[in-house]
Amino acid sequence: MPSYHYIIAGAGAAGLSLAVHMIHSGQFRDKRILIIDKEDKKKNDRTWCFWEKTPGLFDTVVYKKWSSAWFYGNDFSRLLELTPFEYKLIRGIDFYEYALGLIRKQSNFEIRMGTIVETGTGEGKAWVTMDDEKIEAEYLFNSILFEKPILKKRDSYLLQHFKGWVIETAVPAFNPSQAILMDFRVKQENGTTFVYVMPFSERKALVEYTLFSEKLLGSSGYEEGLKTYLREQLEIETYKVVEEEFGVIPMTNYRFPEKKGNIIYIGTAGGQTKASSGYTFRFIQKHSAAIVDALLTTGKPFTVTPGGTKRFRFYDSVLLHILQHNKLPGQRIFTRLFKKNKPAQVLKFLDNETTLKEELKIISSLPTWPFLISAIKSR
Repeated sequence: MPSYHYIIAGAGAAGLSLAVHMIHSGQFRDKRILIIDKEDKKKNDRTWCFWEKTPGLFDTVVYKKWSSAWFYGNDFSRLLELTPFEYKLIRGIDFYEYALGLIRKQSNFEIRMGTIVETGTGEGKAWVTMDDEKIEAEYLFNSILFEKPILKKRDSYLLQHFKGWVIETAVPAFNPSQAILMDFRVKQENGTTFVYVMPFSERKALVEYTLFSEKLLGSSGYEEGLKTYLREQLEIETYKVVEEEFGVIPMTNYRFPEKKGNIIYIGTAGGQTKASSGYTFRFIQKHSAAIVDALLTTGKPFTVTPGGTKRFRFYDSVLLHILQHNKLPGQRIFTRLFKKNKPAQVLKFLDNETTLKEELKIISSLPTWPFLISAIKSR
């Protein structure tokens, strides 16, 4: 039976990020590490958008970055100056090629394709069953969500679902130095709905139609939303769709387990998706860094929950309750956030990095009564 020090289940953002953090530390050359995924990563199947103050570990594969971005609401619009943050976009294919290229240069890493049907832990070890083979390790880092979690009475569960087109136009149609962070000037009958636009050049951009709701749309619903937005808001009639992407992210205050025996959960499966916004990439990087630091200092990958996390979980629970029960339109909440606060403070808040004093100021800018009622019902 093959034996490894660590198994990383899933070669997506979480699994590959953890591997790259390990490699960059330079301290794991004596560890045998196996990465398992069901398919080779050869497609540009997604993009990750996030903000950072300083260059990050994956800055070399950032495809485009912006220091200013537009927010559009029905009664408020503003070009947001994001300094000291930069809003960054990484294409999936660039991320995969960089991470997998680095991993394949390491003699102690192995990559295998296969379907993981079961995971387990006991007697100081963990294992996966891949196809018909059981593979053991000291620790398993698992990013695979095998099924929807069983929710408790006060758990909220929404989906962030989106379809994006990379389009090319025959004539200049975009300002490549200004992104559109959120544009709520679209119909809201299916739940909180907005579009974001990431311009790569004057004639090429990613346009993403995004919803927060309990149910997915039919394929035509996303496409009609994209076509209508391009026609009515960007006034673009003629274009060519050169790439497409579709994704679904759970937005929930369900407490995903951090670990079970010698299984450590990472990515969305480990609670690293921001419940109220769906942002994941930056939280994955923080979690990966914390795991590596714990391994180097204690020999075990168990991380200490950062201070303030309970507060932010509570804030997320309140907002999810409001959105799921239609207590306030999502566009009104996000409009107030960006209208009443400095953009950098909002981004810091969404990164779970503000102080309590800063949070109280931000919370006071939102409609009091709906948030108070939802706060009581979310406890």
